[in-house]
Amino acid sequence: MSAFKLKQLAEQFDAKLQGDGDLAITGFASMKSAIPGQITFLSDKKHLSQLADCHASAVIISEEALEHWHGAALVVKNPYLTYAKLVQLFDTTPLPAEDIAPSAVISSDAKLGKNVAIGANAVIEAGVILGDDVVIGAGCFIGKNSTIGNGTKLWANVSIYHNCVIGTNCLIQSGTVIGADGFGYANDRGRWIKIPQLGRVIIGDRVEIGASTTIDRGALDDTVIGNDVIIDNQCQIAHNDIIGDGTAVAGGVIMAGSLKIGRHCLIGGASVINGHMEICDQVTITGMGMVMRPITKPGVYSSGIPLQDNKLWRKTASLVLHIDEMNKRLKALEKK
Repeated sequence: MSAFKLKQLAEQFDAKLQGDGDLAITGFASMKSAIPGQITFLSDKKHLSQLADCHASAVIISEEALEHWHGAALVVKNPYLTYAKLVQLFDTTPLPAEDIAPSAVISSDAKLGKNVAIGANAVIEAGVILGDDVVIGAGCFIGKNSTIGNGTKLWANVSIYHNCVIGTNCLIQSGTVIGADGFGYANDRGRWIKIPQLGRVIIGDRVEIGASTTIDRGALDDTVIGNDVIIDNQCQIAHNDIIGDGTAVAGGVIMAGSLKIGRHCLIGGASVINGHMEICDQVTITGMGMVMRPITKPGVYSSGIPLQDNKLWRKTASLVLHIDEMNKRLKALEKK
């Protein structure tokens, strides 16, 4: 178990030290579950009441909240950000694979960089290029002529189709599929004719993608995910979508094809976004948003009806169904 002196953590994370700097910190926990020897954090004032019963040896806290805690502390401007950085010191997550498993199937035409690890039953096809320190989890499939940059890690059972390009230091969770065919069909008198998807998926550097997310390859041009993008679990990103640098996409989001999302946007969970349009930079779409038109101005956008008591919701739904009739009557009254 790793142990750090509190003063070491204060120096490393540019924090003001309160209390005994020689205090040994051996782990990280929430305020409710922390025990002596562990450090915790307070980032939201609504949790101030929990400090009274907190048994942590030290707390990461802001100057504004310090009056509520008289024990050892690391005092910082942004406790949540410091928590995100400091907790990495105690991360015990294993690598998806170590060394190259004997059962891995690796084409003789594939090029592997230094210190590559490939898990059991993974398949690496011809023309694949894996950079230095790439880790491929058990059961992964890397299709022909795909490239994966230095330091990228894939957890078990990730499928990367042919000709895809993934940047450096990315993290892709289990079950994700990158480069599957987009939903492209033409209708010939009731019969669906499949349109081959000739584009690729291009993913930038430092991108993280959650479990069971699908990113479709482009129909003709490429589907492109920018640098520093984070995408949660079970998202659908359709063919020819473009997501700008630094954008965050929460779980269950569905994006239709040929959509362009700007830089540093926040897309709330379970949102549905129409295709063939553009969303500008620095847009926040709150959870379960339904985006049917382009967004041209930065800001926060919402849609949908919040949860209500069932009887009240039924009345609301009834009113919505009659809104056209009500509008006509209102116009008639205005004319009079």
